[in-house]
Amino acid sequence: MQNWRNTIVNTRAYGTNAETVIKYSSAFIDGFNSERDMITCIKHFPGDGTEERDQHLVLGVNELSTQEWDDSFGKVYQHHIDRGVQMIMAGHIAQPAYSKKLNPALEDKDILPATLAPELITGLLKEDLNFNGLVVTDASHMLGMTAAMRREDYVPQSIAAGCDMFLFFNDLEEDYQFMLNGYRNGVITEERLNDAVRRILGLKAQMNLHKQQAEGTLIRPQEDLAIIGCDEHLAMRTEAADLGITLVKNTLDQLPIRPEIHKNIQLYIIEGEKDGIYKSANNVEEDIIQELESRGFHVTLNDGSTRVKGKTLEYREKVDAALVFANIIGYAAENNYRIKWGTAMSNEIPWYVHEVPTVFVSLNFTTHLHDATMVKAYINAYHSNPETIKQTVDKIMGESEFKGTHNDLVWTDKWQAKL
Repeated sequence: MQNWRNTIVNTRAYGTNAETVIKYSSAFIDGFNSERDMITCIKHFPGDGTEERDQHLVLGVNELSTQEWDDSFGKVYQHHIDRGVQMIMAGHIAQPAYSKKLNPALEDKDILPATLAPELITGLLKEDLNFNGLVVTDASHMLGMTAAMRREDYVPQSIAAGCDMFLFFNDLEEDYQFMLNGYRNGVITEERLNDAVRRILGLKAQMNLHKQQAEGTLIRPQEDLAIIGCDEHLAMRTEAADLGITLVKNTLDQLPIRPEIHKNIQLYIIEGEKDGIYKSANNVEEDIIQELESRGFHVTLNDGSTRVKGKTLEYREKVDAALVFANIIGYAAENNYRIKWGTAMSNEIPWYVHEVPTVFVSLNFTTHLHDATMVKAYINAYHSNPETIKQTVDKIMGESEFKGTHNDLVWTDKWQAKL
């Protein structure tokens, strides 16, 4: 990830440079490869995170020069291809510099997302980077794909461009006919069709699906689900939370916050979408309050629907510390997800940072300082599960040290965010 405004990969990216991404993505893939009959897929070729927009809603564009791409995304893809990754997902993301380099006849109007661009999938990925695995498209209902041409045209064009599998039907019968028509009218050549089929069957064979089907073991027994939430995995979650939670800044030295000194807590919870594709658990507010009260704090939940702030001296008299938890989660409803306060000039906006010790915690997106540069103690916790909330409170109270680290994207290019 290179653009702090990008919320699609904000909490999914492994880092901001090739070396970091290679280190951690390789460890992840090694973990998968330690299990029987599992494959890994890396995405979204030619690379997301350089711009602020979301290819679910508009054509994504990776604007890097060919040299910049070679030194970043290209290095990561080549690394994993050399290590034998079996599948790559093509994104509805254009890479104009490489498209024009590989096909100099292209004009801006001809630039297509990678899923439909033969110069990127067949030329750059399969020939130049020597990828011999399977290429799957990203979901076909995304606007980065639908904005390119009519659906009856782009369904077969995706295979003609070099993708081997088409992800998500709009209508099964209609899309099947679109694909068949594309084969019959020569958009998909016999050679390209057979190549795609070979890659699909080769991957299935590598996974031993034919043997599992013959043995009756293709579908694992229900009792195997018992591993979900097992003690070993919960211990991993505990360790991950401990190592990840990051104190980004504490410029007024306001931590720790403890009930012996800061008994009365004014709690502000800032939320995003309620019923989106990705959404937080419904009990986060309850989990936070319960965790704080179990530690001996007296918690007052703020109502952010009003602009009324009241008398400042009375606020300081009643409130010993303010805790703000941003639990903003959203997906594919807008290009950026930012803090949206309860109302205009809401009383939850941190006007109180110089009145009482104030700690701002993000449970998801890592770049909220852009909208809250005024806060002086800021924590990125990365998740809203009860274990993360518990350990965040531990660290706020000084019972556990902060072990996570951040990169410069957290400052959102704002000098005042560091103050």
